[in-house]
Amino acid sequence: MEQEEKWKTAEVAMGSDLKVQTFGGAEKTTETLEDIEKVKSIINEWNAMSKKAANLTIDKYGPPNESTQSRLIWYNNGPWKRTIVYRDEIPHDFPQAHTDVIENFINYNVPPEKFSEIAKFDGSVIVERTRGEVSSRCDMEAANTLALNLMNDLVNGKLNAVEAREKYCEIFSAFMMNRAAPYAEELQFDISKEPKYDTDIVMSVDEMVEQAAKKINDLADERKDND
Repeated sequence: MEQEEKWKTAEVAMGSDLKVQTFGGAEKTTETLEDIEKVKSIINEWNAMSKKAANLTIDKYGPPNESTQSRLIWYNNGPWKRTIVYRDEIPHDFPQAHTDVIENFINYNVPPEKFSEIAKFDGSVIVERTRGEVSSRCDMEAANTLALNLMNDLVNGKLNAVEAREKYCEIFSAFMMNRAAPYAEELQFDISKEPKYDTDIVMSVDEMVEQAAKKINDLADERKDND
């Protein structure tokens, strides 16, 4: 990339950041629903677990808002900010052998010092610091609900990673045996419907920032002259 193109890209990036932080609108959802026959033709070619998760999610929430050959996406379905069912399976052996095919997302800010403890608890609980999201990916929605409830307990200091893993096994077994398992049935904490981004802090050296600002202004002036 040529230097001038780098500055132009920086100009667009800085302008986009200012716009989003001032007016919002960083993330948009799809409101329309996909044609169910189209969706059925897509998942008909999927492996058994992915197809099972897709059909269960359709039965519960209706047709997805978006679909491609490799995934179905729902927005604002039930308690979730976003739900994705994947064609491609990821092998995962905790708490028992299965494949991860469904991912449920919520708005949630995790303190950075808790990241490693969450990773020790469950590698399929995924934290996105900048986006202010946490998701869980497993073979069924109930397992994701359970994992996110335990993640919340871990963040709030009620459990450590070892205790959370033990609790997961205990509650998941109860759920599979049709015993009471509230942690697998619904989220036990309030979640925000509005995103709370962690934008971090600017750390570019002063000289670089000054040069970038000057170059951006120069490029803007050039565009005005050419209009």
